[in-house]
Amino acid sequence: MLRLLIASRNPDKITEIRELLAGLEVELHSLLDFPELPPTLEDQPTLRANAAKKALEAAKHTGMLCLADDTGLFIDALDGQPGIFAARFAGEHCSYKDNRDKALLLLKGVADRRAEFRTCAVLAAPDGVVAFKEGVMPGAISTEERGENGFGYDSIFIPAPGNRSYAQMSDFEKNSLSHRARALEAMLPIIQEIIETT
Repeated sequence: MLRLLIASRNPDKITEIRELLAGLEVELHSLLDFPELPPTLEDQPTLRANAAKKALEAAKHTGMLCLADDTGLFIDALDGQPGIFAARFAGEHCSYKDNRDKALLLLKGVADRRAEFRTCAVLAAPDGVVAFKEGVMPGAISTEERGENGFGYDSIFIPAPGNRSYAQMSDFEKNSLSHRARALEAMLPIIQEIIETT
């Protein structure tokens, strides 16, 4: 069976990706299985470059086929912030809530609350990148937190069209339409082809 490594140590992201890949006949691992590996320094200027760096470093260290993604939240009224720095918008070692609070504070009284999530997924082998796929979900930032599910910015992001936040949806609902789901859905046929030819 093909071994596929999810290049992440974020338990929430790993759980979500595992659910999105549930139909594949692969043996899934994550970086939590390799505590000795140093974290990748995400110092690249784009989602694609950061995702590729994560995937390649993990693939080279483990010898496994590796799937990585990088996700950004781009808010129109904030000139695209937090963008690629979504995970550390409120500073290094900040919490999900710190990031949400900062976004809501900066948007206080702002009428234009349009935003979009973008995910770039990268599949890499130890000898190089196999494929890039992107997923985009347009939407808006709510004026307050809504819902209890999800993680990250889920309780303040309302995907279009609609009026419910990601956090007001079930995992199944979110995974049927999210930015990450769209990127990984595009990647699935490529992984399936590798499974069938190995």
